[in-house]
Amino acid sequence: MLNPLLIEINPMKNMNKTINPLQIAQSLTNPWSPKIISEVNDSYIKVAKLQGEFVWHTHANEDEMFMVLKGQLIIEFRDKQIELNKGDCYVVRKGVEHNPVAKNECLVMLIELKTTTHTGDTFHPNSKSIQQQLI
Repeated sequence: MLNPLLIEINPMKNMNKTINPLQIAQSLTNPWSPKIISEVNDSYIKVAKLQGEFVWHTHANEDEMFMVLKGQLIIEFRDKQIELNKGDCYVVRKGVEHNPVAKNECLVMLIELKTTTHTGDTFHPNSKSIQQQLI
């Protein structure tokens, strides 16, 4: 059964009302399964619960913004890694291969163009379609 808080989430319904990304992210149960909570122009605003290691991937034509709402996120790159804590944000530029890692549960907000696929050109069992990201 869906969490009652999630039943009401629809990007179009949320256009003219206040939403709380942290509260919505806290209600999520499946890690690595982002949910679209609203939209701005040609971008979706998403929240996700992350835990463990994801998958190395690239978004060839889109930037991807991560903002940590709770916990800590490490974004690995082939030549370095960055650490994000609560309140920090980072933009992974298009074409840059990366791998998000959350040693413990981490809640994030993402801003991505509507054309951004979850794992870029990489297919992975955790890959989610836009339809699967709608609540």
